[in-house]
Amino acid sequence: MGSASRIGVVGATGAVGAVAVELLRARGHEDVRLFASSRSAGRKIGGRVVEEATPETLEAGGLDVALFSVGMSASLDLAPHAVRGGAVVVDKSAAFRLEPGIPLVVPEVNGERALEHDGIVANPNCCTIPLTTVLKPLHEAAGLRRIRVATYQSVSGAGASAMERLRAEPVEQHDLRADWDFDGEEFDEETKLREETRKIMELPDLPVSATCVRVPILVGHSEAVWIETEEPLTAAQARALLEAAPSVRVDERPSPAKAAGIDEVLVGRIRPDRSADNGLSLFIACDNLRKGAALNGIQILELLLARRRVAA
Repeated sequence: MGSASRIGVVGATGAVGAVAVELLRARGHEDVRLFASSRSAGRKIGGRVVEEATPETLEAGGLDVALFSVGMSASLDLAPHAVRGGAVVVDKSAAFRLEPGIPLVVPEVNGERALEHDGIVANPNCCTIPLTTVLKPLHEAAGLRRIRVATYQSVSGAGASAMERLRAEPVEQHDLRADWDFDGEEFDEETKLREETRKIMELPDLPVSATCVRVPILVGHSEAVWIETEEPLTAAQARALLEAAPSVRVDERPSPAKAAGIDEVLVGRIRPDRSADNGLSLFIACDNLRKGAALNGIQILELLLARRRVAA
């Protein structure tokens, strides 16, 4: 899907930003400017020089849409300047996701919400995106009563530097980690997964319980999911619904290695959960740098550009 619209990638040298640059090129977007911190400014990526992301540069205009793949503090600091410069910001950090009035969007689930923005659209957490993509057709068919999920998240979710540390680490030192902020009861990653799922699915009271860990894998997040539905739904019915769902691929045994480098969410191990009424159990794997981050943001961007073309 090519376009003549002017696109900026802020955080272009990071793990997610680099994938976004690659995907934009593959999808035919040619007018792309790259931005990063002062440490990376001046580098060349695919023949483009990386500019320093400053308030002045972003507020000067010249962008229609800006994909932000930076940390929360940088997004809070820089995104308002890009909006004042005339861009719509699609932000990947947690800075705006749960803010009232700011759409939190997975295009296959609630894509119409992206068009209700006031300058900023939030791109969800890398586990919330595949989870809600899978939950959507099941909820439409039978209603959701309760969700329990355990995530097994690759180190790329912690950024390019974490990937380099894993590469340099002896195998015997590999272990599970939980490197998120902790409030004494749960990690903020677990809070995000619950609250973002509720917002995207528009089910503010949906019971969601999550346990998140980091595993010594470079790319690919996995999730074991147990759901209870309002109406009976057999495993065969769930499988048929998921086979027809957009951006979902049914695989008997999903894994991070299978998911790496592809755009679909893999889902399998679809079976009854006999510990609950109307219970189902399934397993999800997704490339957290693609559909779990950069691709979802680009899909949002393309929704915004499509509306711009219609309005013109």
